[in-house]
Amino acid sequence: MDDSQKYLDPKTLNKIAGLELKARLIVEGFVAGQHRSPYKGSSVEFREHREYVPGDDVRFLDWKVYGKSDRFYIKEYEEETNLKAYIVVDTSKSMAFASDGMSKLEYAKCVAASLTHLIGQQQDAAALVLWDNELKKFLPPKNNPVHLRDIYRSLDEIEPAGTTDVVRLFHDVAERVRQRSMIIFISDLFDDDQRGLMKGLMHLRHKGHDVVVFQTLDHAEITFPFDGMTRFEGLEVESHLLADPRALREAYLEEFQSFTTEIESGCAASGMDYVLLDTSKPLDVALAGYLAARSGSRRN
Repeated sequence: MDDSQKYLDPKTLNKIAGLELKARLIVEGFVAGQHRSPYKGSSVEFREHREYVPGDDVRFLDWKVYGKSDRFYIKEYEEETNLKAYIVVDTSKSMAFASDGMSKLEYAKCVAASLTHLIGQQQDAAALVLWDNELKKFLPPKNNPVHLRDIYRSLDEIEPAGTTDVVRLFHDVAERVRQRSMIIFISDLFDDDQRGLMKGLMHLRHKGHDVVVFQTLDHAEITFPFDGMTRFEGLEVESHLLADPRALREAYLEEFQSFTTEIESGCAASGMDYVLLDTSKPLDVALAGYLAARSGSRRN
């Protein structure tokens, strides 16, 4: 393992002071391991889907979306000269969970800071939205060193609070951001209204935004490794459950798989990128998934 790679381990990064330094290590560590960056020399290319109408050029039909939704959509392209990317971070109490090492919120902060650094390198404009069940911070899109430092500082200072309300968040962002932009969500997406969650994401797509969803989860939430009598405590509700996890594991994992699969398939059907982030994995893996998704969409 070289010097740059060792700093990409979440436990190591957790000890490094300063999100700006972490972001630089993550981005440079990832890019150094690639033959070439899919972003080199240009901004992210904006792609918009709209429903097919008779008379449209069939060469621009998106057959991948058709295979997922059985509906015809046309891909429209615009030359991107000034990308505006809104990075939206869920700061609710459920994001405080950490079974080992970084919490989901700490991990999300590092991902958000890394994307800010990458967007700044591309000479594009980054915005930051911090939210739990209400808006905590909104920094409009800009690209200058002072603004980027404001983003790093805001991320560093925010603490988990409030309950999760991503459905309201999606609709609020859709109404707040008028110009077509890239919108990147970093959240565990733990909201009771799963149907409303997908409707909120669709609202953003109907507004013409390019949407990326990073579902950020702790490794224990993904694998449910608990053994023996365990007290499970709610982070957003004042309740607890004392139970034998061995009796719950099969049902939990089945429900969890259904939960993430529904979100992933819904995003794919609507032309949105979806990446599941495991907080036990090195942070450059998060960037790898994101950049691979973007690179793949640009080739299509």
